[in-house]
Amino acid sequence: MLSRTQKAHLVEEIGERLKKAKTVVLTDFKGLKVEEINELRRNLRKEGVEYKVVKNSVICLAGKDTPLEQIKDEICGPNALAISYGDPATLAKVLIQFREKNDRFKLKTGFSEGKILTLEEIETLAKLPSREVLVAQLLGTMSSPPRQLVNLLYNIIGKFLYLLEAIKKEKENREV
Repeated sequence: MLSRTQKAHLVEEIGERLKKAKTVVLTDFKGLKVEEINELRRNLRKEGVEYKVVKNSVICLAGKDTPLEQIKDEICGPNALAISYGDPATLAKVLIQFREKNDRFKLKTGFSEGKILTLEEIETLAKLPSREVLVAQLLGTMSSPPRQLVNLLYNIIGKFLYLLEAIKKEKENREV
């Protein structure tokens, strides 16, 4: 049993994590075995995500002044928080993959960078490529027009030089 000061410290600690987090997903782990929860924790830890089983009262108190406050209605039954400080798509992918293997595991709702996420939005996030891949695709798209312009100018110069070479050969043939 935690003392009053320990509970206050826990609420403060979880609150700070929620404020720093980019993405948080509320999950229902009812019916899962300890080994399965530990497997989920390992998978999430590899991606830099925390998975905390927290009492509902602590979640409600810690969630004040965070987007979690807007989803109080979902906080019932056994809950755990998946807290990510990085790429939201990575968190969603790990949770969706785990849910596919364990049908008792349920995703409820969450938030990402202040926006409330529905289950459908979490599933959509899981289908997205990682942030790094998206940035690389964007840079590739942005570099395409300048590259095409350079190729176009190179081709014009190349054709011009080919034309000059043809004129030179024709004049040489006439002189001979």
